[in-house]
Amino acid sequence: MKITYALALAGMLAFSSSAFAASSTAATTDTVVKPAATAATTNAAKPAATTAAKPAAADAQKQAISKKCSADADAKGLHGKDRKKFREQCKTAAMKKS
Repeated sequence: MKITYALALAGMLAFSSSAFAASSTAATTDTVVKPAATAATTNAAKPAATTAAKPAAADAQKQAISKKCSADADAKGLHGKDRKKFREQCKTAAMKKS
């Protein structure tokens, strides 16, 4: 009884794993090839220097604004939720000005 149960279970596992393997390889082959070709042509069209320079300048500006707002919050002695709310408002106002 135990042997027949074990054989039946092993047969079902072997059948189910081969069915899943066949369906997953067909799906991944199609999806992997198409996006790779599209991404290569998209990145080749943009110059690397232009795309890298803008985020660096924007990050430096955001960092300066954040430091200024933190210093202002320190000067006012704000802590916790009040500090967080003040910094959010300060950064939003500063970003609108620039």
